[in-house]
Amino acid sequence: MADGASPASTPPMLPLASYRGKKPPAPDWFETAIATPYESRFVDVDGAAIRYQVWGDASKPGLLLVHGNGAHAHWYDFLAPYFSEHYYVVAMTFGGMGDSDHRDVYSIDQFTREQLAVCEDSGLLTNGAKPCIVAHSFGGFITMNTGMHHGDRFDGIMIVDSPVRPPEDPWDGPPQRTKGNRIYADFEGALGRFRLAPPQPCENDYIVDYIGRHSLKQVEAGNGQTGWTWKFDASIFRHFEGKLEPGEMFKGITGRLSVMRGEQSILVTDKIWAHMRSLRDDMTMISIPNAQHHVMLDQPLAFVSAVRTQLSAWSH
Repeated sequence: MADGASPASTPPMLPLASYRGKKPPAPDWFETAIATPYESRFVDVDGAAIRYQVWGDASKPGLLLVHGNGAHAHWYDFLAPYFSEHYYVVAMTFGGMGDSDHRDVYSIDQFTREQLAVCEDSGLLTNGAKPCIVAHSFGGFITMNTGMHHGDRFDGIMIVDSPVRPPEDPWDGPPQRTKGNRIYADFEGALGRFRLAPPQPCENDYIVDYIGRHSLKQVEAGNGQTGWTWKFDASIFRHFEGKLEPGEMFKGITGRLSVMRGEQSILVTDKIWAHMRSLRDDMTMISIPNAQHHVMLDQPLAFVSAVRTQLSAWSH
């Protein structure tokens, strides 16, 4: 099964008031959300176990939540419950990330197959209503590919802070790491090194701490010792087949489309936002104030409100 499935790999969880030492405790809305039960499942995709989580009633309209590069389904633990009253919510973890299996080779089409397999296995595509997708950052690029080739299977797609750059500002793709993930002697030492990528501050320290705790796994460190390291595969983009073409995929998305950015994002700048606007005239565009690239961390309740509003507009 996937990395992190054994009890030994479960991250130590502290009372929320203890997160980051003397920081204020998490607010009630966050505590309520992460205490909401969900079901964990796996589906086999091309020989790899892909993990996903579900909240709510499978007979309701479906909503797939998709994470960014190096992230995982737990990025939505504190958000998914605020959609589950009206939607059947599924949050997935791509191969090579979180508690899904690593692969020898990765590709954008394979990530799309993982999306579709999760949708099919969870019942999102079989309850009589087409589901919607909300996808952040690198997950947005995967979803552009999915929307270009399989858009007719979805009711709407929301891309969150995934930049589509103009031709004069080309993108070479995600950075390729040359070294594996470092192994830390103890959990707290590893957690103290957790950083958002691209780098940015985040005032909601309790969210960053929660995500960091779910981003680590226990491993053998040699000489009979164990240590802690990051769950994501550091070699994904050294073993990535094919080339991402965000502009082509973005223009090729069929069906209803909405795009969101953090108003202070260093990736989706005003220039790139204007370029994305020029590519299509059939989408809604949402800027979240006082938010950077990791919109759902910076302004989680505004993110929920904006997504709810868009989903409601589509449903009517």
